[in-house]
Amino acid sequence: MIDDIKQDTEDRMGKALDALSHNFNKIRTGRAHPSLLDSIRLEYYGAETPLNQLANINIEDARTLSVVAFDKAITPDIERAIMKSDLGLNPATAGDVMRIPMPVLTEETRKGYIKQARGEAESARVSVRSARRDGLGLLKELLKEKEISEDEERRAHDVIQKLTDDYVARVEVALGEKEADLMAI
Repeated sequence: MIDDIKQDTEDRMGKALDALSHNFNKIRTGRAHPSLLDSIRLEYYGAETPLNQLANINIEDARTLSVVAFDKAITPDIERAIMKSDLGLNPATAGDVMRIPMPVLTEETRKGYIKQARGEAESARVSVRSARRDGLGLLKELLKEKEISEDEERRAHDVIQKLTDDYVARVEVALGEKEADLMAI
């Protein structure tokens, strides 16, 4: 019973860290990375479809992505979707290949992206603490119902707190890496 609570709490904390990583991938740095376009969706045969299911996205060089649509007829739609996105990208189409150069980040945009990254990190920390709170609540219920002893509850409480500290530290490391990546010129 206690092991199930610990495992569930750790799983939820792991999901918070995965979500943070996914959100960090959406924050543009000066380098090209295919995951930048993960948030772009467009209408294709009546369904909202992610761009990576409609086109092949590759890194051409450090600052350029190339996009080749599987269905050549939707290349203009893909170009419009990329321009409408809030990523600030301006694709250039040459035949079937669309090249997307990554604009150089100004100091002001870097600071804005760092602020956004810190907000995402805070959301992840809140999720980790929420998982801790729920796990400790379940432990207290078991203690109230006399299914576990106070000593067992205390040991499990310490384990969950150590998990929380570990995951919060991982969030801090990820934030530090993202800030360093954003500040690199």
